[in-house]
Amino acid sequence: MDIEKLWKTILAEIELSVSKPTFHTHFAQTKLVNLKDGVATIGCTSPLMRTLIETKYYSLVKSLLDAHTKLNTSLVFVVLPKQLTEKEAGPLFAQALSSPSTDFIALAKNLRINPSYTFENFAVSTTNQLAYAAATAVAKTPGDAYNPLIIYGGVGVGKTHLMHAVANRLINKKPGTRVVCSMGEEFLNEIIAAIQTKSTQAFKRRYRSAQLLLIDDVQFIAGKVTAQEEFFHTFNAVVREGGQLILTSDRPPGEIARLEDRLRSRFEGGLAVDISPPDFELRAAIVNIKAVSLGVVVPADVGQLIAANITDTRAIEGFLRRLATEAATRGTPPSIELVSSLLRIKDEGGAGEGSHRVSPQELLEAVANHFGIKQTTLKGPKRDRPIARPRQVFMYLARVELGLTHDDIGGLLGGRDHTTVMHGVSTITQELSTNVALRQGVEGIKNNLFHLSTKS
Repeated sequence: MDIEKLWKTILAEIELSVSKPTFHTHFAQTKLVNLKDGVATIGCTSPLMRTLIETKYYSLVKSLLDAHTKLNTSLVFVVLPKQLTEKEAGPLFAQALSSPSTDFIALAKNLRINPSYTFENFAVSTTNQLAYAAATAVAKTPGDAYNPLIIYGGVGVGKTHLMHAVANRLINKKPGTRVVCSMGEEFLNEIIAAIQTKSTQAFKRRYRSAQLLLIDDVQFIAGKVTAQEEFFHTFNAVVREGGQLILTSDRPPGEIARLEDRLRSRFEGGLAVDISPPDFELRAAIVNIKAVSLGVVVPADVGQLIAANITDTRAIEGFLRRLATEAATRGTPPSIELVSSLLRIKDEGGAGEGSHRVSPQELLEAVANHFGIKQTTLKGPKRDRPIARPRQVFMYLARVELGLTHDDIGGLLGGRDHTTVMHGVSTITQELSTNVALRQGVEGIKNNLFHLSTKS
């Protein structure tokens, strides 16, 4: 049986069964790796895509395979290793970033779009991969993919970057695209000013004629009757004319307090994706990307030290600017010693998230206290879930927040193998994107940990 031809047939039928954005995001890059003894091995491009397809579309894929093979198949999903060309490698592997033209920068700035916020310099990891995939799908077929696309998450996780990346991609392809970009608070203030100056018609024409409407921090209009009324009609007008809306928020639509039901219904009719705080690997990639854009040469070990100590992505850029200035002033390249010195200076000044000095023992104590178990139990041999989950949380935090190696973490936990630690870190990293309770627990441990650290 020609499995390549079989899979093409299966994909063609899947494409008819799901929406176009879902197909391109989830299935287009999959591959039937093997079909033997009734077991179909299906390759996916990432752990996140593997989980999504296996969770949501297992039955669909199995039924199609059964129909074409006349077998009762079992499905196994694996992550495909991929050899990347320089062009395909994307933002995590780019060695240099191309600079936009002067005309493009002027056009973007005139539209209030940051020209440096592009897909090419957006670092992708499991914490933001789905949002990235959705944004690229929207950029490819605006108004036909996810409409509206709502990206939500905390401060500095990349929501605005992705939103502006869509705009930059569109105006680069079609400079005449009518793009309107506004903050939620500005939208509210403009309505008030339009009413006061009797210029509401001009306000309506500007927003309702948009082919791409971007509203940052849309939660600000919640509870404002006039703003919600106008946004409801603006929303309908843009969609009716085939335009695309992209909104960002600090929380999902269902959790925005005092949002009118009709708006909530419109928001939930599109796609809402969250971006979790960046893990250690993603922060390290962000350090590399921002260093390249700033023209700063940062060795790998220096970048990893920065990523281990600064968790806010905006703070990373600020620190790199300071590092470049200090290195130039001292006439020395960025080094471990210089970064350590600057981080200590930040501690003495009492500023900067992620600059706290936390020992592995303090982390062990914080995790044990949070889960109500003994530290010796975390280090012990028991593997049942009530013990295994806290142990994996410790592994994740030790790797991401303290920057410890897998071997070091295994040593702290009674001599566990580094592969066990890798699995634990991977498990927590993936679940943080979908498990709200786990995410809140991890954040609670971190907050308590840093609080204790500042007191010591």
